[in-house]
Amino acid sequence: MVSSSHEALHRIFQQDPGLFARAARNLGVAFPPPISSTELSTDLTETQPLERRVDTLLRMDTEDGSFLLAVESQGEPDGRKPASWAYYLSYVYAKYRIPPVLLVVCADRGTAEWAARQVDIGPPQWPALTLRPLVLGPDDVPVIDSPAEAARDIPLTVLSAALHRRDPDADAILNALAKALKGLSADDESTAGTFIELMEQGLGKTPAADIWRHLMAVDLSFFQSETAQKLRAEGRAQGQARGLLILLGHRGVEVSEEDRERIVGCGDPEVLELWFERALTTTSMAEVFAAGGKTGLAQ
Repeated sequence: MVSSSHEALHRIFQQDPGLFARAARNLGVAFPPPISSTELSTDLTETQPLERRVDTLLRMDTEDGSFLLAVESQGEPDGRKPASWAYYLSYVYAKYRIPPVLLVVCADRGTAEWAARQVDIGPPQWPALTLRPLVLGPDDVPVIDSPAEAARDIPLTVLSAALHRRDPDADAILNALAKALKGLSADDESTAGTFIELMEQGLGKTPAADIWRHLMAVDLSFFQSETAQKLRAEGRAQGQARGLLILLGHRGVEVSEEDRERIVGCGDPEVLELWFERALTTTSMAEVFAAGGKTGLAQ
């Protein structure tokens, strides 16, 4: 599984192509919802050894005709990107003869502002090409913090949480999403598992990712997908680590920064449980971390 927030910001449109039309309304641009969509090859490599790949490429068929949607997930400003994006659009138009649209998705406000600039390619007297991306950033997708609203559009809620992952509203969005997923029927577990995985990727290494793991461990315990089980195990381990540190503090045991990092970094619930039992009676971290014990493991 690719554990990159970059992936989630474009893969969500593969999961639900209709999300583009709904999200684009926040930009004041009206696209008709797709009647059907086709995922196309993202490989834009020519015969030269230079490889070029767009993140996601979809053919969108609507009542008003067809267009190609190229989705790029952008983490930071990159002066080389406008030329690459112009190449992508020119290439797919030449290959498929269908009008292309470029959507750039950015979880960072500064990057979104940079990406939204119109870029003229050519001399100032007569630019030959003008690049006009549509950009979705944190300020372009609403905060969805109502479970009822989240249930109406789970893909948009996943996108909202991914884009607002560094904002104070992130925990409210994740709580709403968890309740919406919990309301799905057993038949929807596979679909829910996909959104759980995308949400994990979309949060990256932000504090919101810890909140999501906790929610996974508690509110979504009925999901059996591999990602859900992995997150629950991580959530349990994090909860055990916090409990162990609280216990050591109450008992007056001196915990160095190195000791704290070792506890927090331990992802094995059995080891953390052993350390917790030792901390109930011991008075030093050396005894807590001592080798051996009932598990027979060297800690």
